[in-house]
Parts: sequence; C-alpha cells; structure tokens
Amino acid sequence: MTQRRFDSVSAAKTWSRRPESRSGDRDLLPRIFGEDTFGIREMQARLPDNVFKQLVRTIEHGEELDPGIADTVAAAMKDWALSRGATHYTHWFQPLTGSTAEKHDSFLKVGRDGRAITDFGGDELVQGEPDASSFPSGGLRATFEARGYTAWDPTSPAFILGGETATFLCIPTAFSSWAGESLDAKIPLLRSMDALDRVTRRALKIFGVDAGRVTANLGPEQEFFLVDREFYYRRPDLMTSGRTLFGAKPPRGQELDDHYFGSIHERVLAYIQSVEMDLYRLGVPMKTRHNEVAPGQYEMAPVYENANVASDHQQLMMRILERNARRYGLVCLLHEKPFRGINGSGKHVNWSFGTSDRNLMDPGDTPHDNLIFLFFCTAVMSAVEKHQDLLLACVSTAGNDHRLGANEAPPSIISVFLGDQLQDIFQQLEESGGAEEREREGLLGLGVTVLPDLPRHSGDRNRTSPFAFTGNKFEFRAVGSASSISLPATVLNTIVAESIDEWSDVLEAVVESGVSLETALWKLLSNEIPSFKRIIFNGDNYAPEWVEEAERRGLLNTGNTVTALPALAAHKNEELFDKYGVMSPRELEARLEVLTEQYFIKINIEGETAAHMARCMILPAAVTYLERLAAARSGTKGVAPTSGLDSNIARVSGLIDELTEALDELDTQNEELGGDEVAEKVFHMRDNVIPAMNAVRDVADRMEKVIPDDLWPMPGYRDILFVK
Repeated sequence: MTQRRFDSVSAAKTWSRRPESRSGDRDLLPRIFGEDTFGIREMQARLPDNVFKQLVRTIEHGEELDPGIADTVAAAMKDWALSRGATHYTHWFQPLTGSTAEKHDSFLKVGRDGRAITDFGGDELVQGEPDASSFPSGGLRATFEARGYTAWDPTSPAFILGGETATFLCIPTAFSSWAGESLDAKIPLLRSMDALDRVTRRALKIFGVDAGRVTANLGPEQEFFLVDREFYYRRPDLMTSGRTLFGAKPPRGQELDDHYFGSIHERVLAYIQSVEMDLYRLGVPMKTRHNEVAPGQYEMAPVYENANVASDHQQLMMRILERNARRYGLVCLLHEKPFRGINGSGKHVNWSFGTSDRNLMDPGDTPHDNLIFLFFCTAVMSAVEKHQDLLLACVSTAGNDHRLGANEAPPSIISVFLGDQLQDIFQQLEESGGAEEREREGLLGLGVTVLPDLPRHSGDRNRTSPFAFTGNKFEFRAVGSASSISLPATVLNTIVAESIDEWSDVLEAVVESGVSLETALWKLLSNEIPSFKRIIFNGDNYAPEWVEEAERRGLLNTGNTVTALPALAAHKNEELFDKYGVMSPRELEARLEVLTEQYFIKINIEGETAAHMARCMILPAAVTYLERLAAARSGTKGVAPTSGLDSNIARVSGLIDELTEALDELDTQNEELGGDEVAEKVFHMRDNVIPAMNAVRDVADRMEKVIPDDLWPMPGYRDILFVK
C-alpha cells in the first residue's frame, strides 16, 4: 500500500516539552526591556551631555539634527554594538516591497600595515548607498540608474539583531533615489506626521493652547496562524503563496467557538513567550496575547507608540514571529487568508494623535462640552467620509481581497462607528447647534453579591466596523495582516491634517470677526455634520442589508484591489499629498504602479502553483485511485455484485474529467497574461485567472473527500489546523 508522504503523529512530536524555568526575577521585564536598543538610556550613559541633549531635542521635539554630532554618536553606537557582540552594521530600511532590507558592512578596517581595527564614523552613520536598481520603484528609477541613498532616522532607535552565529547593528533609515524621491515607506510617513503636527498646533492655538510637538500614535494588533513545519513543507502552495490553494473543509473548523480566548497550547505559549522576550529586548512594548477565532490562529499586540517607531516595531514583530517559529518546529503564516472557510487574519491599527500630555482623541468625562475633542473628532470623521477611496486603496491587496467583506472582517465599505453617547452628541449638534449630557456610563451590577459593580462605558463596541471609535482612539480594522502599517498611517495622518487645516481657516476667520470661539465652533460642527453623517453606522457591518443601505447612502464599495487601487493617483489625492508635502504626484503614481504590479505577480504565482499542484500531485493521485478501483473491480468479477465499485469508478472517472477540463482552462489563462501592460494584466488576473483557479479548486476539494488518505498527496486542513 502507498504510504502518506507526511505523518501527523511525527509532526505532533517535532517539539518536546523543555524543562520549566522560572527565574523568580521580579525585575526581569524592566531590566531586559530595550536592552538591545541604543535608546535614551544608552545614549545618556554613553554620550556627552551636550550631544545627548541635542539628540533628544531632535527625537522628542522634531528639531533639525546637528550634523556636527554624528561622529560622536557613531563612536558611542559602535562601542555599544561591539559590547553586545555585533560584528557588522546595516542601514535597515523599508523599501516598497512591504518588508525590510539590509546590507551588512563590517566594523573591521585594515590599515596599510596589515593591522585590523574597528571603526565607524559619522558619515557611515548618516548616509549609506545601497543599490536602488533592484528594488521596486514604480518608474522613479530606471534599471540602469542604480544609485540610492539611506539616511539615518535618529527618531527611531538603533537596535541589535542576531542569533547564535551572527549579531549586527541595525540603524533605521529612510531610503531615497539619487534625485531625492522617496523609495520607501518611512519618508512619506514622517512627512505626514510633520503635516499633522503643523496643522494641529495651529488649530490648538485657536483654542488658546500653545502646544509642543503633536505626534500620531499607533497600536497595531497582529493576527497570525501557526502550522507545523512538517505540513508547511508538504504544501507547495503555502511555500510559494502563503495560503492553501486547495483544501476541503474539515468536519470540524471553528464552529464550536472554543478556540477563541481558550487556553494557549503549551508549545504555542512557549513560542509566543520567546517572541515577547525578544521584542521586549528590542524595546517593543508588547501587551496582549491570546487565541483568535480560528483553530491555529493567534493574536499579539503592543501598546501605543509614536507612529514612526510603531511602524518600525511592527516590521520587527513580523520578522521575529517568523524567525522564532522555526525554533519550535512551527511556521508563522501572516497571509490574510491561509485557509478557505475559516477566519482570516487582519492587523487592526489603533490610531490617535496628541501632545506629550494630551490625547486629542480622548473625550474626557464630559465629551458634550469638550470643545477640543469635538473639533478634532469631527475633523477625523469628515476626512474619512471625504477620502473613502484612499482608505480602501491603502488596505487593498491580493491577500486582503479574500478577507474584506467576508463574515469575519469589515466589508470594502468605509463607515465609522461612534457608539451611543457620541452618536447622541452629534445628533444634538446637527439638530440644535449644541449638545448636553444625556448618556451616562454608570455602573453595571452583575446580580451576585461577591462580584463588584463594574464601570459601564457609555456605548458598546462594534467589532464589525472598519473604522470604529473605541473610547480614546479610532481602530482601523480593515488593514491586512501581512501589510506594513506605514501606508495606512500615512493616509490617515494626511487626510486628517487636511480637514483640520480647512476647519482652522473657517474658525480663525469667524473668531477674528468678533464671534466667540464656542459659538463659532457649534456653528461649524452643525454645518459640517450633514456632509459626513452618511458615513456613521453603528449597526452590523456584516449584514447584507448594510451593503444595500450603504449603496443608498452613496458610499463606495470597490469590492477588490483592482478596482480600489487607482484611487491612489486620482487627481484630488495627488493634490492632497502634494499640498501637504507628503508625496509628489510622481511618488504617489510610483506606489500605485508598485502595488498594481505586486497584485499581478502574486496572482500569477498562485495560478502557476495551482496548475502545477493539480496536474503533478492531485491528478496522479486520482488516477492511481482509479486504477486501484479498476483492479478491485476486475478481481471481483463473478464473485459478488459490484454496483458499489462501479459507482465509485464512475465518480472518480468523472472527477478526473472535470479536473482535466478545468486545468486546461487554467493553463490557457496562465499563458495568456492579459496584455503587455501591468494595468491590463491585473484585470486578466482578476477576471480570468482567479475564476479558473477557483474552478480547479472546486473539483480538487471534492476529490479530497473521495480519495483515500494514503493516496492524497498533501496534508489536509484537519492535520494542519489541529496538530499542535
């Protein structure tokens, strides 16, 4: 009998329980936090006082960096890195691939006399020159134009990465072309933060507040799947595309709702703990870990940070998640939809902005008369309504198309959830031009003497909303799990900056005419609310009725990446980003081209992989089973009735015919590609290749339920999802 090419029992044994170690060190977490970063603590200890203070002013207040301190900082950074075991340094940057890049250079230098020393100067710290020709540039660089620059970002701390055999210093940097155009995710994000800072400080002055630097803050929640390494390497689709292109629904999936917030399996907990400890050392303030809804799915989340640092840390988090999984015989899947029929993964980005001592998204105890909060909160909602297209475009990817609109994630319709109290306040503002307190939080009694009364919030949460107010921040829930958070954050910062800027113009003019600030604000809000109230929806975003209602309201519903992406370079959006100095039209169009090409390439890879697996793995298994049935049928002639064998032979033979026909169509569509330009090819991928892939999968998944386990050539969902 043919043996299965994988062994579930063996996979379950690939990790053995390690001896339990509890150090009892009550100061462990505070002691190790940030020890692998050249942060404020290390800088203060290693830099001269005047240099340290100059650097802190740049980091905390956005002051221009004095280039004269670079040599001093570089020497201190080198000494620290060497003391941590580093042998090399790299300018660590975020090109338009969506991940990170690094080129390692040694600290070692050899003199003419052959003696070796370690050296690292200010010029090496401040600027690097990686080859820019092989990174996606969207037309900003021709292939023969190879020069690119990395520039030290002093506002994000340098850090140490490494393992058992290699340790190196990573210096967060921006990446630009020779012409000074952004080739990365960091530069537009930093520009958008500057724009938001500039216009918000101007607005606060109208309210009589002379504020210091205003920063955007992010707190991304990362969802992911863990699968055994044994199964991962038996699945070409997981290896090449990050998701299963075939897989019949198992008898048990997530229907029992028993995985969500359940006890974390020991092997998984050991892995997650190792991830957290490594991230603590890198200064990432991890806070939460838990089982997610789908079997094999988990979530981890840090607390709020400055948006630029949070973006860097998010990239580090994805790297550590993937790296550490191997140590435990696991593979971490960050794809938005690794498995059909069960929940996919998102990256909920919690966003707010404020000064060092005030969160401008915090309504306080009396939001109805918190003028500053009402102004900024309303500006956010106006921005979201005006730029639905941008918010949809910045989260649209081939992977996220499987998730948005499914019964697990917000649909591709942007709406805002406010909660009962704020909904009531804005309704009052629209109707009467003012608001009074009508909703109180109060206490929630649980009807049991030994249980305490709990403070009850003024409104419930809405986990189906793509953009929900959650007490003192907005949660952008449509971002995909594999995506960088830089582009969504850049978009949010920029569109909100525009609203604040425009509304400040109106308020300044009215107040200068002699009208009181409060009267001017009430009038502004009551006039503006009707223009964006269609975006407010507190109901069930998963319900089919909402899709119909959203259409009646005139809200966008792009449905897929191919339709959504062109909005990036729409004329109004080019003007927006150009006006606030975030991205030039060329830089914006380059991102559209890169994202469009990535969509095409990913679907093309999936199409080719699906065709190969179906023809070279699944079809041979089906033919072998048919041969086995035919042999059994031949051996039973004249012995017993064979109607059962006959019906199974007919079924398998029919499935083989169906699969062959569907495969031929997929091969045709894969070869066609749809045109010479990427803009044409993506339509071919969406309209022809994806339906052809789905048709092949439909037949293959039915085959999986018929063909014996010992013949089926790949691990099924039952094994992948439940073996831990």
